[in-house]
Amino acid sequence: MTDEQLVQQVPHDPDAFRELYRRYFPRVFAYVAYRVRRVEDAEDVVAEVFMQVARSLGRFQDRGEGSFAAWVFRIVHNQVNQFYRQHRTEREPLPLDDLPEIQAHHLAPDSALARKEQFAYLSSLIADLPPRRREILTLRFFGGLRNQEIARVLKLDERTIASHLSRALDDLRRSYQPEEARYE
Repeated sequence: MTDEQLVQQVPHDPDAFRELYRRYFPRVFAYVAYRVRRVEDAEDVVAEVFMQVARSLGRFQDRGEGSFAAWVFRIVHNQVNQFYRQHRTEREPLPLDDLPEIQAHHLAPDSALARKEQFAYLSSLIADLPPRRREILTLRFFGGLRNQEIARVLKLDERTIASHLSRALDDLRRSYQPEEARYE
């Protein structure tokens, strides 16, 4: 069943909303956790996102494939911006223990630590990107959106999204150093 079909079922079947939540929670949490950086804050923002989705579901307008994902991530984008307006959180480095666990919760301790160190390093590289490229990159790789959906979220042309994404990846390739080179 498509997202749009599930949306139509929600008023009659609470399991339809559960299925939408199940489909979108991992992507929404990954994106929000990357953006707000503290697990507790990410949990609060994600909870608010899904409350907003539930309250606003009747206003969703199906505009073709990917429109629900774009609609959800527009809410996510707005909630993250609201979080920063309210908290004015600084972007100082976080201790590794405070970084969110996005995937692979059952890693050996040394693997989990290496993964967090890699996440912290990549986060610092992404943070150095220009804001528009950073936003597009995080929507693509943390939110799992396609270019067309990102264009809807940010209200930009799809070619603009592709261009910014390509340039962001080029910027990251130029600035990335393998772990061995970083510690020499």
